[in-house]
Amino acid sequence: MSAGRASEGAGCFTWWGFSPARDLLSTGPVTLEGEVNVLLVGSGDPRHILKTIAGLQNENSLHVWVIESSMEEVARQLLLLYLALMPQESMGNNEKTEVFLEVFGNSEIRSQTEEILRHAASQLSLSVTETLETATHTCLNTTLLKFKERDELARILKLWIQPQTSSSILMSKAWDYRVRQHLGTRYNSKGGSFDWDLTMKLHEKGCGAINKQQYVRWRERGLAFEMREGIYQIPNPSLLSSRVFNQKGDRVAVRGYWGDIVSSPYLAFGIETEDKSMLKTQNGKYIKTAQDISIANVQALFQSLSSRRGCPTTSQSDAEAEEPSPQSDRKSVTISDLMRLNGISVTFLPMDSLHKLPQKQKYSHFFNSLYFSASCVHQLGPTMRQIAAPDAVLVVELAKYILDLSKVQEAGFAKEVVSIALVAEFEPWLEGKIDDVHAVFIPRRK
Repeated sequence: MSAGRASEGAGCFTWWGFSPARDLLSTGPVTLEGEVNVLLVGSGDPRHILKTIAGLQNENSLHVWVIESSMEEVARQLLLLYLALMPQESMGNNEKTEVFLEVFGNSEIRSQTEEILRHAASQLSLSVTETLETATHTCLNTTLLKFKERDELARILKLWIQPQTSSSILMSKAWDYRVRQHLGTRYNSKGGSFDWDLTMKLHEKGCGAINKQQYVRWRERGLAFEMREGIYQIPNPSLLSSRVFNQKGDRVAVRGYWGDIVSSPYLAFGIETEDKSMLKTQNGKYIKTAQDISIANVQALFQSLSSRRGCPTTSQSDAEAEEPSPQSDRKSVTISDLMRLNGISVTFLPMDSLHKLPQKQKYSHFFNSLYFSASCVHQLGPTMRQIAAPDAVLVVELAKYILDLSKVQEAGFAKEVVSIALVAEFEPWLEGKIDDVHAVFIPRRK
């Protein structure tokens, strides 16, 4: 066995981002108001969408435009948005939070969650294949994708509709294969490697709420969120994808788990909170865990969605709101039944569209906020100024939580991001607080 492949830890599919959720309208010199257009490039999940909606004032409107690197990532974003938009009448806020986090961060899920996922996939598949010009839901708009992309999207969603029980060995083997490849000769002492990454890296970087027991369970099996007693043994199809390898000159697609196995899904919703009581420590240890914080944060985000709908959940008693919904009700839910959010829309753009947007008059100085993930910052070029509004804010995810990088590499990446932004005619927003998670830029004044 080799010494391992350290660079493989982050994976090649971004199932979740390497940074906490951000309200992109309040990230920068001024809070953006009015009709706001936000471009997300490679965000990997809807955390920024949900957080930005939560901070939106009622009189403002938000249109989010999403570009991802693969149709698998688009399919998963659609699935997570679908779950977030499930109406209160079909699924209470607490249960919706649990199902969302289970699909978001678990390699294996419960049978009842699989049923919900399969129904959502069937509805999304119908939407993708039958909607050509007008979106069936403003937050699930795939009408601008290319025909071949929509065909690919439909193919992926149809794979999710099939019962997953037959492939239960696949996920456990696929996960273990990645861990073995990553650790190499350290696999036999993997507990020590997991502990090192947690205490000497994540905890040192301020993620003390990530609990050792929960982190080790995720590193070993891919289970980040176990909130109810139940059997988590059905593969989560939204975390399976195909990666192409060269074998003896032939290109071979291998289906497996090709996402992050080191940094964890806790980063998105579980390491920051506005409720400082959740960050209290006792004897040097956090009382609440990253799972607890994730649940509280996602519940609050879903509450914001319900209030944006114009029917806040406070109109019902908690007991009534959380009353379990009959399975038959859920199976009858269609995309038309999902919550409609006032003034909110989400549109998915073709994978290769970033450098074509400047050529279209519609997108001239169009976006008020642009977000690039760490894996997509190389796509940031000089033409981006043409699609950025005069007062636009550029937010770039840094490599702080990509644990396989050394401190020198992390610092080098931050410098490279500044260089790339300067070439693209954006300058650092120096008045902002020092943030080693995201770099914030504004258009360079001429």
